[in-house]
Amino acid sequence: MKILFKILFFITLFFYNNLLYADNNIAYLNTDLIYNKSIAGKFILSEVDKINKNNISKFKKIEETLKKEEQEISAQKNILAKEEYEKRVLSFRKKVTKYKSDRNKSIADLKKKRNKAISSLSTSVNKILADYSVEKKISIIIPKKNIIIGKVELEITKDILELVDKNIKKISLN
Repeated sequence: MKILFKILFFITLFFYNNLLYADNNIAYLNTDLIYNKSIAGKFILSEVDKINKNNISKFKKIEETLKKEEQEISAQKNILAKEEYEKRVLSFRKKVTKYKSDRNKSIADLKKKRNKAISSLSTSVNKILADYSVEKKISIIIPKKNIIIGKVELEITKDILELVDKNIKKISLN
């Protein structure tokens, strides 16, 4: 019985050892570079930047008019009747509250659009990665940020960037 057990043990060890040397293809990818340097990624970033600049200029104008109105109300404090002054202060506070709410809504909408566009780009990149992994017989693709040290030959960022640029030109922000 002991001999049978030893033989079985060595046979198992022999086959298990061969499984350890199986060909596992692993690659890694710099996802940040894909999202920032691809044509679609650059388009998303530029569109978000344009919308953000428009929002900033629009809200700066509103802010300037609110400051002027505040100064006018302060200057008329001693001239106006107490009730009229309080009415104008209350009206001004409502305008400030509306301004803050509009600004916060605008920021939230822009973040939502940006996240939706990046999610759409990410979905498209994942499809490209899936096809690429099947074509090149790659078992695992790991993000570069999770790699401490890796062979340069295992990095597929340039290949994927070319495929992304070839297949994805624009991602809509709406």
